[in-house]
Amino acid sequence: MMNFSQVSYFTLAAYSDVGPYKYLVFLFIMCLYALIIGSNVLLIVVIGVNRSLHEPMYMFLCSLFVNELYGSSGMFPSLLIQILSDVHTVSAPLCFLQVFCLYTYVNVEFYSLAVMSYDRYVAICHPLLYSSRMTLHRVVRLIVFSWLLPVVVVTVMISLNASLQLCGNAIDRLFCNNYYMVRLACGDTSVNNVYGLVYTFTVLIGLSLLILYTYLRILRVCFSGSRQTRQKAVSTCTPHLASLLNFSFACFFEILQSRFDLSHFPSILRILLSTYFIICQPLFNPVMYGLSLSKVRLMCRNLFSGGAKLLDLNTSG
Repeated sequence: MMNFSQVSYFTLAAYSDVGPYKYLVFLFIMCLYALIIGSNVLLIVVIGVNRSLHEPMYMFLCSLFVNELYGSSGMFPSLLIQILSDVHTVSAPLCFLQVFCLYTYVNVEFYSLAVMSYDRYVAICHPLLYSSRMTLHRVVRLIVFSWLLPVVVVTVMISLNASLQLCGNAIDRLFCNNYYMVRLACGDTSVNNVYGLVYTFTVLIGLSLLILYTYLRILRVCFSGSRQTRQKAVSTCTPHLASLLNFSFACFFEILQSRFDLSHFPSILRILLSTYFIICQPLFNPVMYGLSLSKVRLMCRNLFSGGAKLLDLNTSG
């Protein structure tokens, strides 16, 4: 038996040899990564430099975009290196770091979407109380909470994993995964399992019920309210609901791969399901919010038109 502290590296067994096509795959993934970084940075800058967007909803969006950058930057560089490598191994410290980045990213994403659903609930169901409930201090506290609690939870999880005895070091994934690392354990994992179950039922299910409650109340207002109220609800809730559904599908695919044997599926399909979790959400959110929210579209247009005018002035000068 081996202790986590005695393992120097892990083998990522899910990579398949694609021969000369690996450079094409590398280029494709690199372009997606550049697009994710560019789109999220653009919207963070747009929200940051325009005072008219310094509202609770856009501050929550800014936190969400920062999380997309964090999650992508924590996973993509390693993924790109592994694509070009012939030996798909990762050092133990880097594997722990990947697990930390992946799970904090997922938790912050979920917490942020839950907080944003509450924000939309207050704005639509209690518009007269919105300014008094969603003050700057409360918004900041909610954002700090949505980042701080996941960091604490994941740190405790990794600390529990560090004491496990292992029977191997092969992880059947494209990146390090906590579930597969625990599956390598030879000894008792009851503490890890209880911790995961308690956290799931007390926090994650609680937040899911909060999201469900807020949207049921929003739907009730939409059906009983005026046409203007319905239009406002649709315009502000559609991108958030689409993001929530996309994230839920990503989580479902990840759980499906972890809990069931999908070896009979084509390898390319399993790779797409694995990368869906770290590609689609960071790419989906800036596109959805950038296209759906009129204020963001207007500010992006003004930013680019302002840059074009400045370029014209410099050229003419």
